[in-house]
Amino acid sequence: MKRTDRFAKTIVFCVDQEHADEMRRQLNNLNADLVQRNPNYVCRVTADEGDIGRGHLSNFQDVDKNVPVILTTSQLLTTGVDVPTCKNIVLARVVNSIVEFKQIIGRGSRLRDDYGKYFFYILDFTQSTRLFADPEFDGDPVAVTEQAVDDEGAPTGAETDVVPGEEDTDDGGIIRDPIPPGSEKRKFYVDGGQVEIAAHLVYELDPQGNQSRVVKYTDYTADKVRSLFPNAAELRRRWADAGGRSEIIAALGERGIDFDELAEAAKQPDADPFDLLCHLAFNAPLRTRRERAERLRIERKDFFDRYGPEAKHILEELLEKYAEHGTTQFAIPEILKVPPISEHGTVLDIVSKFGGVERLREAVAELQTLLYAAA
Repeated sequence: MKRTDRFAKTIVFCVDQEHADEMRRQLNNLNADLVQRNPNYVCRVTADEGDIGRGHLSNFQDVDKNVPVILTTSQLLTTGVDVPTCKNIVLARVVNSIVEFKQIIGRGSRLRDDYGKYFFYILDFTQSTRLFADPEFDGDPVAVTEQAVDDEGAPTGAETDVVPGEEDTDDGGIIRDPIPPGSEKRKFYVDGGQVEIAAHLVYELDPQGNQSRVVKYTDYTADKVRSLFPNAAELRRRWADAGGRSEIIAALGERGIDFDELAEAAKQPDADPFDLLCHLAFNAPLRTRRERAERLRIERKDFFDRYGPEAKHILEELLEKYAEHGTTQFAIPEILKVPPISEHGTVLDIVSKFGGVERLREAVAELQTLLYAAA
């Protein structure tokens, strides 16, 4: 910003509220000259700020107010915030959901020609923009470049062209130490250097808090699933219901089980989480999301035929999104705002094709139930 426009409205998406506060302090230090004249040059807007944060956000949205210029946040500004003059979206946390990614990017996609807002920048420090490699998201980016910078933000080498959709081969990453059951999540602060995952292990504790054994992450998950459900049939019954699925995810989360990490540890990135749990806990056949989707299309054609042509097409697109990205794609109404479903019209237009919002929710709920009905 020092080389372009130091008053360009900017949103920085951080890992959590603590990270957002630390980012605010660091940005204040880097812009001490402007902060001295404008104390609200950088503000944190998270759930903790309450009415004060809402006031900062209101001023940030006002096209006729110069400050705040930079907002740091975690989840609060992901959706529902219209900032027509926002020119910079900064990704300082990993985003794995394509829906969330598009919602975040949407904060900067508003045009405002009377204020010279014809484009915006994405500053990605986490490689989350790999999610642009989605043929349904207006094709691939026209051009993507990477360039190393020093601590002051000055370029240190030539720009490198990146092929959209190409996997990054860098072995670096974030190491997450497995969380013993009953413990609070811990964060690790890394100052420079390179970090890589050596192994996924869990240190189990006895009731007195002493370490009792070390197990593989996948074996630990299998044990916890079997402690919650006597067999795969009971797990399937609960998982087929969206509410039950949320409870299972929450219960496993309390035990330190994260599905992204589990898929990585099991080397099964395309497996449906349900199938992965059944495979690990009950030795059930392992199926991919794509296999589940195709099986539903073939065996339950009658379900889709109950709807009109356009409503049927929307349900088929939802199923395709599930096959590509998982059950998070069934989020209503957020998913209705994402291509290609958004190409059917506004949210109200799409709802009308099903005869009302309740009919739409019922259709999506039944789609999910049928998806897991068969073994």
